[in-house]
Amino acid sequence: MSKAHPVQVIAVSGGKGGVGKSNVSVNLGIALAQKGRRVVLLDADLGLGNIDVLLGITANRTLKDVLAGECDLRDVLVNGPGGIKIVPASSGTQRMTQLSSMEHAGLINAFSELGDQIDVLIVDTAAGISESVVSFLRASQELLLVVCDEPTSITDAYALIKLMNRDYDTNRFRILANQVGSEQEGRHLFEKLTRVTERFLDVALQYVGMVPYDEAVKKAVQRQKAVLDAYPRAKASLAIKALADKVESWPLPSSPRGHLEFFVERLVEV
Repeated sequence: MSKAHPVQVIAVSGGKGGVGKSNVSVNLGIALAQKGRRVVLLDADLGLGNIDVLLGITANRTLKDVLAGECDLRDVLVNGPGGIKIVPASSGTQRMTQLSSMEHAGLINAFSELGDQIDVLIVDTAAGISESVVSFLRASQELLLVVCDEPTSITDAYALIKLMNRDYDTNRFRILANQVGSEQEGRHLFEKLTRVTERFLDVALQYVGMVPYDEAVKKAVQRQKAVLDAYPRAKASLAIKALADKVESWPLPSSPRGHLEFFVERLVEV
């Protein structure tokens, strides 16, 4: 097997539901694919995966089948819009944290085999701060938190940052303001979050931009399409493309194995 090249692993999270996390994950994946990156999107909401519904995709097999030894991870990959590949979540309650050591090993193996054919792995986590969400965040190299301008979104994002910082020494978080009215509103939202974290935590938050509130996103969801696919010139689409430009400049993992095996090992060592 050829030497694994570095894979960028980005977890997209937000604390609460309804902040547009899955939309950001899908569209960021498409934007990176348009720049020539080979992107795999992992729907990590293992109980209530929604990427397939969001995109009108039918998944015949899921991670559950890989763990049962019934197929390879490659057999599970579904072609998504814009050339991205999607690993659909298993519906039901298959939890990463409840796997046997044999299943752990199988999962590490499955993702390692994929390593040569992937540049970016985007992990769309579930809402909340369950054990499963935390294990995905711990394992990822970059944490992108999607925040909206509403009190519950800010308090939930703060709770997630606090938990990751206090229990797992994570101190770098990238913040994306979503569904805001303007660039100024996005910065203002970031400042609100920073004020709370600076007072109580030792963390570095980095503002990576904003995605404006855009009716085109709603229309795309109704059509079961990604906004970047359905309305490439929409304000939200252009904002996601600008985010993809920034993601390209984020540092790649320097370990010789790349980051994918490390990601899965971290994921299952809990």
